[in-house]
Amino acid sequence: MRMYVKLAVRNIFRNKRRTFIAGSAIGIGLAALIWTDALIIGMETNMLASATESFLGDGQIHQESFRQSFAVEKTIVNSAELVRRLAEEEVVAHFSPRAVSFAMISSPANVSSVTMVGIDPTSERHLSQIDEAIIDGEYFGGDNVRDVIIGSKLAEILEVDMGDRIVLTVAQAHSGDLSQEMFRVSGIYHFNAQEMDRGMAFVRLNVAQKMLGLGDDFHEIALSFRNHELGRDKTDPFWQRYSQDGNEAVGWAVLLPELELAFEYSQFTTFFVGLILFGVVALGIINTLFMSLHERMFEFGVLRAVGTRAFGMARLILLEAAALSVLSIVFGSLLGFAITFATAQLGIDYTGIEFSGVTFRELLYPELKIAQFVIYPLSVFVFTVLVGLYPATFAARMSPAKAMRRTL
Repeated sequence: MRMYVKLAVRNIFRNKRRTFIAGSAIGIGLAALIWTDALIIGMETNMLASATESFLGDGQIHQESFRQSFAVEKTIVNSAELVRRLAEEEVVAHFSPRAVSFAMISSPANVSSVTMVGIDPTSERHLSQIDEAIIDGEYFGGDNVRDVIIGSKLAEILEVDMGDRIVLTVAQAHSGDLSQEMFRVSGIYHFNAQEMDRGMAFVRLNVAQKMLGLGDDFHEIALSFRNHELGRDKTDPFWQRYSQDGNEAVGWAVLLPELELAFEYSQFTTFFVGLILFGVVALGIINTLFMSLHERMFEFGVLRAVGTRAFGMARLILLEAAALSVLSIVFGSLLGFAITFATAQLGIDYTGIEFSGVTFRELLYPELKIAQFVIYPLSVFVFTVLVGLYPATFAARMSPAKAMRRTL
């Protein structure tokens, strides 16, 4: 066996240029697959963080059908009991109640429709990034109930700045009467997401409840889990436990189905890149081995004539394919690591670009995983050996007389 290995290694270096070209093609394909996988993992992490950590949360609880109608009167059933139970849940890291309603916001210069969100500043700080996104003013400092925080785009539309007065108009829950309150702009945030920066205004929860006539009720509880994967697992018992008594508990995978679909599409992208890579591997290996085989036809004929078994001939060709794949894997893994590591340090600027309903708010960083340097190289090696079966079978079946006569 050792002799066959030495012969295989020596044979692939007979024509160094051909080996270099074939090995480079396979190696570059492997590097591309490693980088693509790292990029997709980084993209999923970035998109998920942008969607859940900014405001959405890992999951939410509402009254049934609230998400479809956003009717003001559809508040959470038994909200006080629900809050008590959530406080005892080990899987829940943080939760925050919210009152949500469509509203009209007006300034002396302009008017716009927005979503008014009443939040508890203390609990919301642990769940969303509103406080971190403030670019002017402060996040509900003090006890002024007339504070309102608006987005940078909305501030431009209304032509207002810090301390300016604005009026919010909403319809009350049960009577439908209009309720108006005057606020002062105490903070301006910038999420770099068009929908949030121009379409949301945040006030204190108790103020929103009073304006909407809700009493102590509210429309939504945003959740943050200790294990963020729970928001993606639709089968976890948590969702069933809290989807009772007229309420509905859902994770981000339900709230943002387009994001879940995008992640599935990303997996297809990796598969497609892998398919291209294995196509390159197949063509490169077959071409290289057959060219090498035809150049050494006389040698193979002599080997068969002196008693070398057909299995020995096939094994030699397979070992040559394996040796070429090992060289390609070493080159491709090093190249893939270098490119992925460099982009992981520098980042890729997709900020402001919207994809599947989510806007990239930060630089995209590909993520290196050990599995990328185990699964993909091993797959290349196995596939290369399998592809080598074709020229190996050809070499095993050749007639010694015909092989020697073909080179004369």
